[in-house]
Amino acid sequence: MDTIDVQRIQQRGLYLDELKEGALYVHRPGRTLTETDNVLFTTLTMNNQGLHLDAAWSATQPFGQRLMNSLFTLGTMIGQSVPQMTEGTIIAQLGLTDVRFPHPMFHGDTLYTETQVTDVRMSASRPGQGIVGMKHAGRNQDGIVVAEATRSCLMWTRQAHEASLSAGQE
Repeated sequence: MDTIDVQRIQQRGLYLDELKEGALYVHRPGRTLTETDNVLFTTLTMNNQGLHLDAAWSATQPFGQRLMNSLFTLGTMIGQSVPQMTEGTIIAQLGLTDVRFPHPMFHGDTLYTETQVTDVRMSASRPGQGIVGMKHAGRNQDGIVVAEATRSCLMWTRQAHEASLSAGQE
């Protein structure tokens, strides 16, 4: 049987040395947020807020309906960036700041996320690694900003990561 030389392509995020300060990454596809998402996430995290769970009571509140749990929106927004930005190239998430939810998400809304790289620098104490600053923005299907967060991550350079993987195979 003949062997075929197949090029292997593995999906991954970008390495520190591939990220450019100021670049804007658009993450697709979007994610339609459902009632099931909201109820499961809200109850799994023990958040019994009526704005997420009680349709009758929420109807009497200013938005007139249940709201998506904002932490689900935040987690989904960050998650949408992972395949393109950090899959397999991140060492650690260092922090989230400036988290805002300027407009609510409702059941059936679709979340679209963009990430702007705000800072890329080598670590002074960890050779082959560096810190990346990112600003995530989530928009609904109408283009309205529904979530924002600033994030910092410790990331590999390609050379250092490949060297660490090779060392682990010996």
